[in-house]
Amino acid sequence: MVLVALDLLGTYWQNVQLPLDGDLVPTVFPAQWYSQVLHDPFGWAVLTKNATYAGTNRFFAHAIMGLYWKQVPRLLQYFTTPVNSLYAASALFNTGVQALILFVLAAYVRLGGGRECSPWSYWLAVALLFPLFQTGGFYEQMGITNQAITYTFFYGFPIALLLLLLWPFFQAAQRNQPLYLPLWRLVCLMLLMVLIAFNGPICIAAVAVLLLCIGAYWVWHQRRGLSAARCPQWLRGQTLPLLGLLSVLSIYSLYIGRNNAENSHTHTFGQLYQLLPTGVYLELKMHWGLPLLLLALLVNAQLVRRLPSDMPGRQRVLNSIRWFALFALVFILLLPFGGYRSYRPYLVRGDSILPVLLGLFYAYGISAYFLLHHLSGRFKTSYVTALTLFLLVFVYADSATKMQYNNDCQRWALDQLSHSAEPVVRVAPSCTVLSWDILTDYHQTELQANMLCYWGITTSPKPYYQ
Repeated sequence: MVLVALDLLGTYWQNVQLPLDGDLVPTVFPAQWYSQVLHDPFGWAVLTKNATYAGTNRFFAHAIMGLYWKQVPRLLQYFTTPVNSLYAASALFNTGVQALILFVLAAYVRLGGGRECSPWSYWLAVALLFPLFQTGGFYEQMGITNQAITYTFFYGFPIALLLLLLWPFFQAAQRNQPLYLPLWRLVCLMLLMVLIAFNGPICIAAVAVLLLCIGAYWVWHQRRGLSAARCPQWLRGQTLPLLGLLSVLSIYSLYIGRNNAENSHTHTFGQLYQLLPTGVYLELKMHWGLPLLLLALLVNAQLVRRLPSDMPGRQRVLNSIRWFALFALVFILLLPFGGYRSYRPYLVRGDSILPVLLGLFYAYGISAYFLLHHLSGRFKTSYVTALTLFLLVFVYADSATKMQYNNDCQRWALDQLSHSAEPVVRVAPSCTVLSWDILTDYHQTELQANMLCYWGITTSPKPYYQ
């Protein structure tokens, strides 16, 4: 528990050094091209007028981000300066999302690993997972939260919500019990489905593949010759109606998402599929963190296989690893249908495969958790030693690596703007200031000037140029 607390404090310290990205102000203020999605939450204009605009199925991502950045920095200014409040708000959200995913995923690992013997077993699951979360180190390859805070709102946070949504289904499946929720939980679950369905494509893609896997499981179950009356218990009760509602919402979200103006590109599907192998190769060769984690999973799987075949939970862990492999394969093969961006030219990147990364964390976690509870003697001692060294590699990589980007220059530029008496301010061109590029024309900074005034960094809107 102490190690986890220290790790989260270190994560906050890393996050508070990060600069603010170029999509933050256009999304929060918002820019004109993002205004329509805020006035059309459920994409009726797409359905009735075949309208095309930015973020057609991302209303809640835009709304939540706008609400957070318009309120939290101003609240933090009771305790710190306006400039510091921006970076504190960014670090708090990034660290909070990481903590939420870590603690929820640990609950999945504890239940999926088959042993809930004591409250301390939960902290064992947390200890197996927290070193894998990278803010520095292997971040570009397997980061769960993003150094650009906008992407945490659009990728990491929705995935955290999806883990919360799926938890009742996961409990029912692991315990093979029908799902029956009280009315208040049922209403909350359905509201969460709506929130996730209109929060961007990453969760919808994960849900689509999960539903395909559940369909494959159903077919496999039927091909074994079992009657429908003897179908798995967890598919009874409220499960199928709720999954049906989630399917309808997801299909509708995918449909209106086709008219997202940000999806436009000139590549054919054939060309995109030709890019996919290169993307997988580049992702694996970027650092050795992800290959090392894959190797650990393969070793764990082999060790679990060598345990006695009648050991309780052994087959369930092996089946979970196989289902993860199927999920990862299908998810990556479907990336050409929506994963291309000019800044993501080979489709595969940490943000686009975020569900696969969390699935990998889970598969490694349940196999390691199971082995720690079922190995004995010198085999357990050797495994604990190897596992500790493995985790220390990730801890060292994350903590010892100097942050590639920091916000010293950006803070300095904001201080210049804050103290300048000029109506149009010249800012040093050493770094970007709330944009992706150096801005040489002050007419390009109207949004930034208004946003900085709203945050109280300037007393009136001050356009600037570099």
